Amino acid sequence: MSPAPKRRRGLVALAAAVTATAATAGVMTLTGSGKDASADGRGPKGPPTTTEITRTDLVQSKTVDGKLDYAQRRVVKSPVEGTVTKAATSGRTVSLGQRLYERDARPVTLLYGSTPMFRTMKAGARGPDVLQLERNLRDLGFGAGLYVDVRFDEATKAAVKQWQKSLDVTASGEVGQGDVVFQRGPVRVVSADAALADSIGPDSKVLTVASTKPVVRAELDAADGALAAKGTKVEIAMPGGGTQRGKVSGVVAPEDSESGEGGAAGAGGSPGDAINVEITLDDGTKVREKDRQGTLHVKFVSESRKDVLTVPVEAIVALREGGYGLELVQGSKTRMVAVETGLTADGRIEVSGTGLAEGMKVGAAEQ
Repeated sequence: MSPAPKRRRGLVALAAAVTATAATAGVMTLTGSGKDASADGRGPKGPPTTTEITRTDLVQSKTVDGKLDYAQRRVVKSPVEGTVTKAATSGRTVSLGQRLYERDARPVTLLYGSTPMFRTMKAGARGPDVLQLERNLRDLGFGAGLYVDVRFDEATKAAVKQWQKSLDVTASGEVGQGDVVFQRGPVRVVSADAALADSIGPDSKVLTVASTKPVVRAELDAADGALAAKGTKVEIAMPGGGTQRGKVSGVVAPEDSESGEGGAAGAGGSPGDAINVEITLDDGTKVREKDRQGTLHVKFVSESRKDVLTVPVEAIVALREGGYGLELVQGSKTRMVAVETGLTADGRIEVSGTGLAEGMKVGAAEQ
């Protein structure tokens, strides 16, 4: 009979070895299997302790702290010089036609469009900025019968005057470069960067805005870069109670970076750098007011197995012939069976092999 297999008692080393070879560990042909453990005639002698094979789900994950935020941060600057006569309101959601802030006692209004405000629009102007201005005028209810195109004509001028009168400003029929801010949709004011009475201009921040879509931001160590991959599933424990689900949407610049705009960034810099991850919540997720404050606990799920047989890591035996096995306990007898190992998580490891079943007793090393 070949020498008995040795059980490794260094659990950390064993877990690392099992994980490293889980994909390739095969069933080995064992000698002496099925023999009574008391074959030396000195009475039954089983393993130090026993445990059971269980059927469960395994999830390999890492949990870090996070916080609720909003996607697509960007800075708004005034293209013209002036004085803030009414500052932006942090936390406010601003929609089409509403005031972002006031400069020189004139409202700076939010309109929708992808082309930024780069000039004064007046009669004779042509271009995509005129087209999106006319769309906004139509959606706001000004200029009945206005033909929406790229030309700023007399009908456009008349519609602009109607709109200006509704804002209680001089109805010049022209839209000044600093009168409106174009964004792709409603925005949430993240911060008012210019206070009442501050002088502003092209080089100064007036406010920071973001989309109205809530996201979660979390920080990972550089060694966990694989978890920052787009599409990685995430579970979030909310401050107000309950759990939400989402997926990693990308890596973003830190909030204190010079740009301050939260744009896409590389997956970490030099070794040891933190990775700032943005997570999009699943569609239909509702964020309660009590969830907006406090720390969230973000669990990144890197791999999972559903409904698999598992044992504690310390039950795995490293066989002299190579591979891994379990010491099955059947009454006063024990026998070694070779197993294939899979995912390791939370101190348990996935096992499979001929004849294995839920509820079987196996030997385990003393902890």
